[in-house]
Amino acid sequence: MINEAIILAGGLGTRLRNAVPELPKCMAPVNGKPFIWHVVDHLQKQGITNFLFALGYKSEAFDAFLSSVDINYKISIEDEPLGTGGAIKLALSQSSATDVIVTNGDTLFKVDVDLLSKTHHQKNSDCTLSLKPMKDFSRYGVVELDSTQRVISFKEKTYYETGLINGGFYAINRESFLNELLPEKFSFETDYLEKFYTARKIFGSVQDQYFIDIGIPEDYQRAQTELA
Repeated sequence: MINEAIILAGGLGTRLRNAVPELPKCMAPVNGKPFIWHVVDHLQKQGITNFLFALGYKSEAFDAFLSSVDINYKISIEDEPLGTGGAIKLALSQSSATDVIVTNGDTLFKVDVDLLSKTHHQKNSDCTLSLKPMKDFSRYGVVELDSTQRVISFKEKTYYETGLINGGFYAINRESFLNELLPEKFSFETDYLEKFYTARKIFGSVQDQYFIDIGIPEDYQRAQTELA
């Protein structure tokens, strides 16, 4: 069972700036608590005991939140934006765990971590993606798996009647990832997943669980009701 998680919380949140002008988007208040609190709460309920917060933009905005939560945590701060991949790489350098959960601080995907861990370990995977089945959408690209759950394609954003989306919730083998010759700044999605899925052991765990991404104002408003 994986018990450590990196939460990516360094994003600028430009699309949400009108709704929450002074805060990183994962600190946007949802029913009196920062959105990231809901992410941490779910992970704790799933058995995560150690947290690594990958911070960047307005990292000082997290001080009060971090001092108020009773968890074991470290922080990793980007001096300049490193992209999702660079942020993960920097945070993983502070970890000693064999495998680590990685998720976004502005997305709540209520993944069954035990199921994800089992798939990750059974497949001896370098990276295992949690995939959310969706219908009638155009905001996300689609991930396809073969019969063994191995990722066989990433498809561009367009309208899909049905498909599996990358929920931004991963299990990563730390040593495997840090051994890649990756630059300091890079996109995890483009420069790791889409580049290496044919050459590395990258699998998917299909999880039809609650999912919300507050990156756009209408979903941020929806969170106020659904996470009451």
